[in-house]
Amino acid sequence: MKVIELIRQNRSYRRFYEEHAISVNDLRTMMEAARLSGSGRNLQPLKYILCNTTELNAQIFETLGWAGYLTDWAGPVKGERPSAYIVQLLDASIAQTPYFDPGICAQSILLQAVELGYGGCMIGSFKPDALRTILNLPEPLTVVLVIALGKPKEEVVIDPMINGDVKYWRDEHHVHHVPKRGLDELVISA
Repeated sequence: MKVIELIRQNRSYRRFYEEHAISVNDLRTMMEAARLSGSGRNLQPLKYILCNTTELNAQIFETLGWAGYLTDWAGPVKGERPSAYIVQLLDASIAQTPYFDPGICAQSILLQAVELGYGGCMIGSFKPDALRTILNLPEPLTVVLVIALGKPKEEVVIDPMINGDVKYWRDEHHVHHVPKRGLDELVISA
C-alpha cells in the first residue's frame, strides 16, 4: 500500500470490535516502527508498555477521556472498546522533554497498525496519577500518550472544512466526519 493510502486510512478510530484480539507479536511489530522512527537529538527517551489483556485494558480505559468535540458521547461502550493499548512513556533519566518524538513515534505506530489491518487513536486526555498507579510506574517514567488500538468498528470520512470549523462530528448513521483544510489553504507562496 502506498504511504498516502496508509495516511488516508489512518483516522482516529474510537469504536472497535473489542473481541478481535491483537497479539503481542503485532504490538511488537508496531513498536518496531516506533523504534526505527526519528528522535530529537537521537536521544530516544520514549519507552512503552504494551497492553492486550482484558483486565489491564479495562483499568486503562477508566482513565481515558474520549472525543472532546462529541459532548454527548462518553466513549465506546463495552464490546466497542480497544483490544489493546500502547502506553507511551518519557524516561526523564534520558531527557527532560520528549521534543517531537511522541507524535512522530505514535504516527509510525498507527501507520503500521493500519498496514496490519487495525486502527487506533492517540489519546492525550487521561488521568496521569491513576495510570501511574495502574501501571506501577517507577520514577523517572511518566505517561506522555496512550494509543488505543483495535479492529475499527466505525467509518471515518474526511470532509472539506467549511468556514474554518475544525470540529469533527457524527451523522445519524454514526459515520464520523473529520473536516480538513484544503491543500491550497495550507500551501503559501514565497
